[in-house]
Amino acid sequence: MAEKELPGVLILDIGGTHGVLEDIAPLLKKHFHVITMKEFLQNKKEMGKRIQSVFVFECRPTIDQTLLESLPNLKVIGNSGVGVDHLDLKMISNFGVKVTNTPCAVADPTADIGMALMLASARRLVEGNVLHFPGSYQLLWCIS
Repeated sequence: MAEKELPGVLILDIGGTHGVLEDIAPLLKKHFHVITMKEFLQNKKEMGKRIQSVFVFECRPTIDQTLLESLPNLKVIGNSGVGVDHLDLKMISNFGVKVTNTPCAVADPTADIGMALMLASARRLVEGNVLHFPGSYQLLWCIS
């Protein structure tokens, strides 16, 4: 019995500065045939037909009209992150493509950092660090 072909997903790249995290790649490969932007650009016509979804990670790849026109079988754009301000939802919906989002993905870490900053400010943590570790103000000066 022939193995069912997985749907194609377009990503910018795996790893590197702007690519999908290497930890996420195996999960994507379990459910999709992963196609990087480089592979897509080398053979737009053939790869464009295979791609049914785009995984947007850190606002990349950029979703524009040219890209959407070259993906005739695109069904969904999965956005990893908070908010979809970087996506033109009206234009995307004109192509009959759905957009998904992960609205609560970073809610807890954002709240944790917010609380840590408020506590550090209220308890004068940075000033206390400078007093406790003489010379650390030079590091603080460089950072600011």
